[in-house]
Amino acid sequence: MLRPSLQKLAISTCLLAALPLSTAFSPPSASSFCHRQSNHGRQASVQRDGRRSTQLHMMFDQLSAALTEVAKNFGGKQRMTENSIQPALKSVRRALLDADVNLDVATALIDGVKRRSLGKEVTQGVTAEQQFIKAMYDELLDMMGGDASQQSNRNPSLQSPVASLAHSPDFATTNKPTVILLAGLQGAGKTTAAGKLALYLKEREVDSDAVKQMSEEERASTLASRLPKRNRRVLLAAADVYRPAAIEQLQILGEQVGVEVFSLGADADPAEIAKEAVEKAKREGFDTVIVDTAGRQVVDEELMEELRRVKKTVEPDETLLVVDAMTGQAAAFLTASFDSAVGISGAILTKLDGDSRGGAAVSIRGVSGKPIKFVGVGEKTQDLEPFYPDRMASRILGMGDVISLVEKASMEVSDAEAARIQEKMVKAEFDFDDFMTQSRMVSKMGSMAGVARMLPGMGNMIDSAQLKQVEQRIKRSEAMIYSMNKKERANPDLLLTDRSARSRLMRITEGSGLSFDDGLAFMSEFQKMRTMISRMAKQAGMGQGQDDSEGEMVPAMAGNRNARRAAKKKGKKGGGRGGGMGFA
Repeated sequence: MLRPSLQKLAISTCLLAALPLSTAFSPPSASSFCHRQSNHGRQASVQRDGRRSTQLHMMFDQLSAALTEVAKNFGGKQRMTENSIQPALKSVRRALLDADVNLDVATALIDGVKRRSLGKEVTQGVTAEQQFIKAMYDELLDMMGGDASQQSNRNPSLQSPVASLAHSPDFATTNKPTVILLAGLQGAGKTTAAGKLALYLKEREVDSDAVKQMSEEERASTLASRLPKRNRRVLLAAADVYRPAAIEQLQILGEQVGVEVFSLGADADPAEIAKEAVEKAKREGFDTVIVDTAGRQVVDEELMEELRRVKKTVEPDETLLVVDAMTGQAAAFLTASFDSAVGISGAILTKLDGDSRGGAAVSIRGVSGKPIKFVGVGEKTQDLEPFYPDRMASRILGMGDVISLVEKASMEVSDAEAARIQEKMVKAEFDFDDFMTQSRMVSKMGSMAGVARMLPGMGNMIDSAQLKQVEQRIKRSEAMIYSMNKKERANPDLLLTDRSARSRLMRITEGSGLSFDDGLAFMSEFQKMRTMISRMAKQAGMGQGQDDSEGEMVPAMAGNRNARRAAKKKGKKGGGRGGGMGFA
């Protein structure tokens, strides 16, 4: 089976090819993709040239940018003393409060970072900034439900979410389905979360019992998306009888995810609906029932009493509170209120992809003591993920989340396809068909901004204007590829070194409505990208490739030796085109 480290490199191909190489960043080494957890500080120290323009409005941007800035200005210290770290701690506290982190949680987090840092000598080979970042990472990890003490020697591929859902392993004999009750206020996204959770349990939930039977080596070589699945048979129960069209919405979601929806209509009692749904599950072999309940504009006794009645009637194995990440620390107090009134087992944090502050994710466990079990990261039905504290801490500190990126991509590409791409990368044989395949794969994973934010350090290096430019360049590149014939797509050398390269490129650029200079620039950047990827593959120990010195010439000049030599001399003097895909 293909190792996760090899998949990371294959999956990164299209993104690396598209980013503006000469103006936005220097290409990271292969080790930065393959060993994210090996040195948190190194990945967090990014873009020291001071260039800062409009930032991406993505998950945790506000908190991430502030914490990264604090670390960058930490200075070269040899020992962590109270005086040396006090200014940084004040800045971190301010960043946390600005991000709407609960005051008590922020104070506890600062005290924890202080305790981990004070009196510690700066480790040889590590800067004070990196050591301070590591202390913040460990404290964030513990605050959100992880365990920093077990993190240092842990293989990133063996990470587990903070909490799993209850299930009935002996359902075949007991005929007792697992019941999951969803609660929350109006507008938090309960009904949508019910549909997403049903799809997750049906198709993507990892069978922890089967995983325990695997050897550690086997687990380390297997991505979460390739681990054995539980594949539950889920029944959705429509118990929200107050909100107009709530039942119809759940039925539509059920059709989309292929899950049956049980309803007694808008006039039935919610507790009776839940009871009948459980009885139906027992009769027809559904091992899990998800009950969607009504919400209110505010927390009131009527809502709590109805929830208590439903809970008493069906005795759920899980009671999950659905909370909106955009409400910040109010989500933490809401979780505590519901737990006090009806008792909950955890929370589903929705709309996390639109939360640039991060206050809810950091505060919920600290205030309520209840874990976040799932997070909603998009509008699609598959955009529900288990909550990994270590990955979330990494995102907050601007260190990316390569593991989640690889797992997203692994749903779009098979191991065989990744192995094929790997082999072509090592041999520098990456062609235009491969480029199109990778481009489509990245587009299925979400926006270019979202993918970039998951690469270590990339979110703070690329602004929205640059990403818009990147997406325009990709579209132009695709237009030229669509104008190529099958032979040219499969054999880039026809456009790079063949005697007919110039005439071919003229035909292609005319057919795509672009200039000949645009075509030259694209070919030049494609060749540079292909050489760079081959070099990265060799650095990662993925095989023996060809000589790295190949192909820095400006293409489409192959039929004119003097022109090639002139172009090569110009390149040595520092000339050549910049920007990803060469479109300035």
